[in-house]
Amino acid sequence: MNNIPGFEIPLHRSLTEPLLMAGASRSVTIVIGTLSAAIGLGLQLWLVGLLIWISCQSIAVFLTGKDPDFMDVGLKHLQHKNYLGV
Repeated sequence: MNNIPGFEIPLHRSLTEPLLMAGASRSVTIVIGTLSAAIGLGLQLWLVGLLIWISCQSIAVFLTGKDPDFMDVGLKHLQHKNYLGV
């Protein structure tokens, strides 16, 4: 690869990687935590809230490992119209 002087810049690694919290995207982790806290604290169903948090966070971390932008892709998918009529 040809390096032309003046046309290359140093790029920090943090600018190219997605922002993750607890292994999943930040927004997904906040939604999962809020839902689990509402069930666990608000309804006083501690075990159910903990199980929801563990299972949903595990799924989110797995999907983030496959595609860090899985939530954005899923939301775009839901916005597309169904052209085949199925």
